[in-house]
Amino acid sequence: MTRGCSRPADRALSGGVERAIDAVLFDFGGVIIGSPFAAIGAAGEAGGHDPTDVLDAMMGDYATDTDHPWHQLERGEIGVADYGAFVRRELADRAIELDFSLLASLYRDLQVHPEMVDRARQLRADGYLTALVTNNVREFGDAWRSIVPLDELFDVVVDSSEVGMRKPNPSIYQHALALLGGVSPGRAVFLDDAPGNVEGARAAGLLAILVVEPDQALAELDAILKA
Repeated sequence: MTRGCSRPADRALSGGVERAIDAVLFDFGGVIIGSPFAAIGAAGEAGGHDPTDVLDAMMGDYATDTDHPWHQLERGEIGVADYGAFVRRELADRAIELDFSLLASLYRDLQVHPEMVDRARQLRADGYLTALVTNNVREFGDAWRSIVPLDELFDVVVDSSEVGMRKPNPSIYQHALALLGGVSPGRAVFLDDAPGNVEGARAAGLLAILVVEPDQALAELDAILKA
């Protein structure tokens, strides 16, 4: 469920010190937990295929927001059954054999990044507004939402399949900021492991950090918050 923030975006003061940043927004897969892209690529590699080819067949150009069936799935425009029919045809056309049983427990197998969870919780306790902005699939909701205590970590949860928008389209970041009470883009930071999503956030006016490793990303976040 996408939740609006009942508290106004007025947390700029802490101990009498004015802050330059009001809100920190997080991606889910690849930031809060491990990357599903890596898991899908590994499943392709296990079948003797180039992971890049498998990801391209299944997800298209992830740095764009198009009518590729995966993008439609993440916007909630089609369901898993329709997408599954497409991807099986696409993989067959490309002579890619993929053992889908390797992906059956995808979310259960992805490890939580405890440092990211702890930081989201601490940021909220320190008075920052926090949001989760995720490209996701409606039918997967119960699986991923049970991994971490979302209500403890985030003022707002924006799921692409519920709002009909997906990263990297700037509109989804703008929507998240509106739900946070109208935070100015220049007073928000976004963390994501997909370069295209980082560029989309920057196009919307947010500061953005490309997550390569949790420690690296959190160090960059600290530098922004302390500036």
